[in-house]
Amino acid sequence: MSEQKKRVRMRRVFHIPGYDPIPPRRYRELYRKESAAQAAISGYQITVQANPGSETFGWSVHARIDDADVQAGIDMLVWSDIVRDSMAQSIPATYLQLLQTAWIYISSGALRRLMWMRKGPVIAALYPVGMLLLQLLVAVLLGGLLGNLVQTGVLWLAGMTGGVIAVMLSWLGLLLKFALWLAVIVMVLRWFKARDGKLFAYYLMHDYAFSARLRGRTPPALKERMAAFADQIAAAFTDDVDEVLVVGHSSGAHLAISILADLIRQRRVPQGAKLALLTLGQVVPMVSFLPKAEQLRTDLAFLASQDALTWVDVTAPGDGCSFALCDPVAVTGVTPPGKRWPLVISAAFTQSLSPERWKALRWRFFRLHFQYLCAFDRPKDYDYFQITAGPVTLADRFDGRPPSKSRIDVPVSKYTSLAP
Repeated sequence: MSEQKKRVRMRRVFHIPGYDPIPPRRYRELYRKESAAQAAISGYQITVQANPGSETFGWSVHARIDDADVQAGIDMLVWSDIVRDSMAQSIPATYLQLLQTAWIYISSGALRRLMWMRKGPVIAALYPVGMLLLQLLVAVLLGGLLGNLVQTGVLWLAGMTGGVIAVMLSWLGLLLKFALWLAVIVMVLRWFKARDGKLFAYYLMHDYAFSARLRGRTPPALKERMAAFADQIAAAFTDDVDEVLVVGHSSGAHLAISILADLIRQRRVPQGAKLALLTLGQVVPMVSFLPKAEQLRTDLAFLASQDALTWVDVTAPGDGCSFALCDPVAVTGVTPPGKRWPLVISAAFTQSLSPERWKALRWRFFRLHFQYLCAFDRPKDYDYFQITAGPVTLADRFDGRPPSKSRIDVPVSKYTSLAP
């Protein structure tokens, strides 16, 4: 590594998480735990400290990597409260969301086109639909079975009597049958919902419904939060920092794209500033393929040709919840003249994780979706902690790095209209 590339002493990192109800401190503790593991594997030093006096949520990092001392301040866009509010739905409301979301993706043609690229994230999108319908079927069948058993018992008693009493018992059996049927359905569905921490059906349903309900437009409450976060990023350029790095993970990737597009359009990025965007495990097509996502498509086209930043997009085919190696600009069909970004590369889970580690994680789909933020026991050129707390800028780290040969960069989306 050349001395010219060892030039970062102070970095500001702005992390934008995906649709996640967990409190932001869990991300700090994840960073603390996984950075320590990566440091032990890769032979460097890193420490993490909370920022209790900060007005926003973040933490400080000190690292010594390649004989260089680096300070990094990491701030998060906190929108877990918005996520929790959107998840505060009753069971009937969730099933209504299921119908609405399925209709939007199917009727718009977005679902069919998404399947042309990667099956994994589409299967992940269909999973909550199938799981919730299966839960409803189990509840209906179990309720019907118990209701029929009770009715059969009451009718047997009616047959032992006769006359008016028999008629009354027959009607009672029918009422008990439907009352028990409804009661069992409610109890079974509540039982399933209480265990969604392992099944993820409700969580994923709310996730896809959040993006789909406005057909690709950003919800107003989130847009306000993004604008405030953009102010934080803009203020960082006034500090004595060597790089401003914005990280968007999962559905946070398209939020990061829109935030930086606005900052550059508004001329809030000083000329010569070291600005970098790192998108991880992105699911941009799930939104950009929707009919009303004109603003996101405009932001994608705008950012792709800018020389004010470096944009690296990292995914992995092993991550079934992301559109792995799909160039989000190209597949959306908004490639501008002179396109420069993003540089699409693979985190190569099957190579950067040992066979033992890969075997342990392979079928833990949601855990794998967070692997970009975790330690690799056989790291290659992607190391999240060296990127966020190391002495080399994102631009220098991947300078000359060719894009993945397996990337998908052909237009797929039906909708390519841009904002006026």
